[in-house]
Amino acid sequence: MELSIYQVDAFAAEVFAGNPAAVCPLDTWLPDALMQRIAEENNLSETAFFAPEGRGGYRLRWFTPEAEVDLCGHATLAAAHVLFKHLSYTRSVIHFETRGGTLKVERSERGYKMRFPSTVPKPINCPQNLADALGITPVQTLAAFDYIVVLDSEAELKRVTPNFTRLAELDLRGVVITAPGDRCDFVSRCFFPKLRVNEDPVTGSAHCELAPYWSRVLGKSTLNAVQLSQRRGVLTCEVVNNEVILIGQAVDYMRGQIIF
Repeated sequence: MELSIYQVDAFAAEVFAGNPAAVCPLDTWLPDALMQRIAEENNLSETAFFAPEGRGGYRLRWFTPEAEVDLCGHATLAAAHVLFKHLSYTRSVIHFETRGGTLKVERSERGYKMRFPSTVPKPINCPQNLADALGITPVQTLAAFDYIVVLDSEAELKRVTPNFTRLAELDLRGVVITAPGDRCDFVSRCFFPKLRVNEDPVTGSAHCELAPYWSRVLGKSTLNAVQLSQRRGVLTCEVVNNEVILIGQAVDYMRGQIIF
């Protein structure tokens, strides 16, 4: 059996930047165990699979090397890029049905525009094991589907060297650290060791938590964000009612066939 596969650098204007995602278009679904093995073999933070569903829409699923996840921004961007650029999708908007709800993606002058549900993180007392694992004293700690740790500055955020073994023991999906940006509205780094992704290059889903927080702090609905991983990624976030609109670019890195 052969299966087409694309590798796309998402939230990037050129290759070797942003977050690489694998994308596998399907006519019918493969067994879950097989999709998980493909994701493990790819060894990227996410592999996206989609198949037709409904009238012109698709069911979209995402797998890390460890498990299927409920929401992923960069692999959604990559899947839309493959549909628009390589699979001759002609409608203006793609509707993806996912475990995280219905997601809509359309082309824009700045790349692709994705609509995601907004998640407002709630302030909490910082767990001591979280502070110890990061080796810092936070300005503020919040929680949504990740822990959100707010720091004073971009410089402090860059210096953080997490203990990933201890972070993997925490109960939520992962840990996101964030701070005001020197040349943008806010910066972040994202850690998901329990999903076998110690530091994710660019995390669209985390910005569904970050954008509502920074929108309230800064008093603005459109924010420019940079994720300060080694590869770096640039996002524009718009907070509109109960949605976060993420805008980013995507570029092809590789096309091929999986043979099994």
